Amino acid sequence: MNPVILGVAGGSGSGKTTVAEAVLDTVGRDRIAFLAQDSYYRDVEWTAKDGPQQANFDHPSSIDYPLLLDHVAALRRGQAVEAPVYDFVHHRRLERTERVEPRAVVLVEGILLFVEPSLRRLLDFKIFVDTDADIRLIRRLRRDISERGRQMDDVLAQYERTVRPMHLEFVEPSKRWADVIIPEGGENRVALGMVVARVEQLLTL
Repeated sequence: MNPVILGVAGGSGSGKTTVAEAVLDTVGRDRIAFLAQDSYYRDVEWTAKDGPQQANFDHPSSIDYPLLLDHVAALRRGQAVEAPVYDFVHHRRLERTERVEPRAVVLVEGILLFVEPSLRRLLDFKIFVDTDADIRLIRRLRRDISERGRQMDDVLAQYERTVRPMHLEFVEPSKRWADVIIPEGGENRVALGMVVARVEQLLTL
């Protein structure tokens, strides 16, 4: 087996996860090995006084790239991996892992995929999901409040302190490495259909 490695990147709240989920659901989850960059965040040491919002989750140093690289490379070799499971409430990895079996297509999704050169070189097909900043902020607010138990003031403070500047410094410039740029993420049904068709084609090669 010679798997094709597909990377989906974009800013926080851009809709990249929606694109990845649409590919998985349409093509079939049993046919694609999926890794989420969010699972590879490093543990955060924090106190009740400082709070987790003091950590910079949008800087490349927050990602355990060596482990992510090892897992992508292993899947390319046809080996199963034990992907970490990250707790976004306590900002630590859980003791349990999730086994990911090798498949003909490996799909990797995350905001900083194209920033790390070593990881970028492993990606055969790179997609960047490009969405306006106001839409991304609204989506992030909804997600962090409803799914991660955050307060609106904390989410906005984090956005101003790290999310926006890190997006401008790292995420936005990384789209120059993309093979395909999808405006508006999962809302762009035409572009999404083209991506799914491409993945289906890769599975027949």
